[in-house]
Amino acid sequence: MDPDSLESGGAPTLGEPLAVEFGNTRYAVRGNPQEGLAKPEHLAAWLRDYAGAFVPGAADAAVTALAPDDLGRFLRLRDVVRDCTRAIVNGHHPSAALIDELNAASALAPAWPRLEPSGDDLTVTAMTSANPVDAVLGTIARSAIEIFGGPNRTALRACGGPGCILFFVKNHPRREWCSPGCGNRARVARHYDRHRTTRSR
Repeated sequence: MDPDSLESGGAPTLGEPLAVEFGNTRYAVRGNPQEGLAKPEHLAAWLRDYAGAFVPGAADAAVTALAPDDLGRFLRLRDVVRDCTRAIVNGHHPSAALIDELNAASALAPAWPRLEPSGDDLTVTAMTSANPVDAVLGTIARSAIEIFGGPNRTALRACGGPGCILFFVKNHPRREWCSPGCGNRARVARHYDRHRTTRSR
């Protein structure tokens, strides 16, 4: 894909773990669902924006290697991540079929650490024999597996903001929303409801 053709899909950036951010490429504006990865260019822009979450150079290589039918593979993984997150947030285990899909995506890119000299120090570089697109899909799937199978699972939440469909990891005891904007909208809605109820008495 030509890097000059990159454009933003408009998906929100909340600073959540990679898999949660990826799941949140399906979002809502004023309660209306939006697709943040509607075109391959949106996917390429998202990969570029989150390049730091991947092995150095992996996102750029994946953008260059993206084929038109790869968008569907990413959308399917995104939907699996969202369905698993929704199940966990609602107190259920994801279905066996969803877990199988997530594990299959994770297995697309076998990875291993490689020790390398770096000046007077030693560094660890993640290596893979997979093609760049599979490597990126595998990294996103592994991020989801680490969240769903680790301590962050119990901190996953659905945003309580009016019309919002985003997920987040609750990193503060009082956090109820994905962002301050959703928190403000929720407070305004509660204030409006209280005053409307008072006036109708």
